[in-house]
Amino acid sequence: MKFFFASSICFFLGFLLLVRRVSSERAIFPPRGWNSYDSFSWTISEQEFLQSAEIISKTLLHHGYEYVVVDYLWYRRKVPGAYTDSLGYDVIDEWGRMLPDPGRWPSSKGGKGFTEVAKKVHSMGLKFGIHVMRGISTQAVNANTPILDTTKGGAYEESGRKWTAKDIGIKERACAWMSNGFMSVDTKLGAGRAFLRSLYRQYAEWGVDFVKHDCVFGDDLDVNEISFVSEVLKELDRPILYSLSPGTSVTPAMAKAVSGLANMYRITGDDWDTWGDVAFHFNVTRDFSAANMVGAKGLLGRSWPDLDMLPLGLLTDPGSNEGPHRTSRLTLDEQRTQMTLWSMAKSPLMYGGDFPYITSTTSFNKADEAVSWQSRKCLTDRRTSESHVVGLTSCSDVKAVGWSNEAFEQDDLEQICWKENSKNKHQAPFCLYKRESWLTSDDDIIHKEIYQGKLFLLATDRAEFCLHASPKRKVTSKELKRNSFSPCTWDTNQMWELNHHGTLKNSYSGLCATVNSAAAKVNPNGIRSWIATGRRGEVYVAFFNLSPVKTVITAKISDLAKALPGAKLSEDSCKYRELWCGKDFGIAKQSISTEVETHGTALFVLNCAGAGGDGL
Repeated sequence: MKFFFASSICFFLGFLLLVRRVSSERAIFPPRGWNSYDSFSWTISEQEFLQSAEIISKTLLHHGYEYVVVDYLWYRRKVPGAYTDSLGYDVIDEWGRMLPDPGRWPSSKGGKGFTEVAKKVHSMGLKFGIHVMRGISTQAVNANTPILDTTKGGAYEESGRKWTAKDIGIKERACAWMSNGFMSVDTKLGAGRAFLRSLYRQYAEWGVDFVKHDCVFGDDLDVNEISFVSEVLKELDRPILYSLSPGTSVTPAMAKAVSGLANMYRITGDDWDTWGDVAFHFNVTRDFSAANMVGAKGLLGRSWPDLDMLPLGLLTDPGSNEGPHRTSRLTLDEQRTQMTLWSMAKSPLMYGGDFPYITSTTSFNKADEAVSWQSRKCLTDRRTSESHVVGLTSCSDVKAVGWSNEAFEQDDLEQICWKENSKNKHQAPFCLYKRESWLTSDDDIIHKEIYQGKLFLLATDRAEFCLHASPKRKVTSKELKRNSFSPCTWDTNQMWELNHHGTLKNSYSGLCATVNSAAAKVNPNGIRSWIATGRRGEVYVAFFNLSPVKTVITAKISDLAKALPGAKLSEDSCKYRELWCGKDFGIAKQSISTEVETHGTALFVLNCAGAGGDGL
């Protein structure tokens, strides 16, 4: 598998590589690069990172892979007791800002941060990126560090006093999947905004070109922080691409609120090397393409729905404390399917595996055969039936309306029930028990007035399990989460507000709850296809076989012509060849057809007489 990436995948991406245009716009094309998470988790060292960057520079840079990104917890000391959600093992400066662990990143000593690493990356012709978390660290809040005012170079002062981390950290808005690590800051406070500004100005000083901002999107949505960070990035002299993560439960309606503020944003949870994860992406990708979100206006340029990293080559495991120790579990056909879908959908391409032994054996770079943005689909869905599956959506979505107060004589407690959009009118409504909001540490929470009057919603009449709004783990292969309840912790992840027009808004993310009374799990079987036009009138057609057996897939030329009326497709005028195997099929008489392996793909390029176009 480690040799496959350099030969077959580089071959495939070579013909898709877009013509570079000199432009002041950021992310004019979907960003490409390498991210350390899938192979090294959080434990990567400076030496390992720079070795990986050198391989990218020598083998993949000429295919458009220009970013190398160190993923999360680069500031955590690699010592016994340290893991993903441990507390007290991070390196912070006097202003509560994260610094690289000098044990793993020796060039950071003396307050240099990532300056030396960025210089070395830039000398390779690459761009340097880092992963950051939401808000401020719990460690900084516990230490009550002062806040840097970058406009005057000293402690931030307002209203006659110096402000500290405890003034701006909102403990009840801790990151749901790293609750001991980070929490939101109050962006309504001048001190909160000053802290965030000091972070991103420091990143610019280090030479950072790309920021992956985690725990601010999807179920963890924090529009206030995203909006302010976007404004700070506009102010900087250094251009920095802005990426949002994760993407659990993201819909096009939700994404439209932030797509103009960023350059790429995840639209799924973490993608790992299982067929279920790959198959899950088809419907999500279809929805964002149909909503015209691909290549839409973004932060000082364009924005791109992101299908997550490519877990190919040598990998680690989620949350592991060790580096690459196994190969990808995806078969060769499944890897080709993933690469084809990601590329046809114009997703950012961030390779996630390790490749110490890769050699490139194919050099194929036809920039004149670039796929346009007009990706389309042809598919049917078969779904299984379940009842009462809770999801999240934008509060402006009509699907969020349907909640109301209910009083039942047999219960002492009031209930909130969902009664809309049920296909079975005889089915009992989905109801939750109400409890008024109360906070366990009022003395420590200066923002508690914001949450007065909010509700906790219990699965039963006992205070055991509360409806939550963010997953403890990020899952890709399940379209809707089955378990929407967790032990009551009385934080904003479990706080809700019933609005008069029938929506139920969460205090953590600002998203609204909706209930699907049926159709929860997508059947991964069947066939799918995508079609796209190229710069010179050529047409790309991808067949995907999601079923467990080999399948012959056929497309009529007349049907392709209906899907792309401007492509001038006609019978007996189109030559076609398959790009993965390199087979030339000659003239397509009335249709194109081939047998596709289990979980595999076939990718055709059609060139038709009389077809033409100016493309991009």
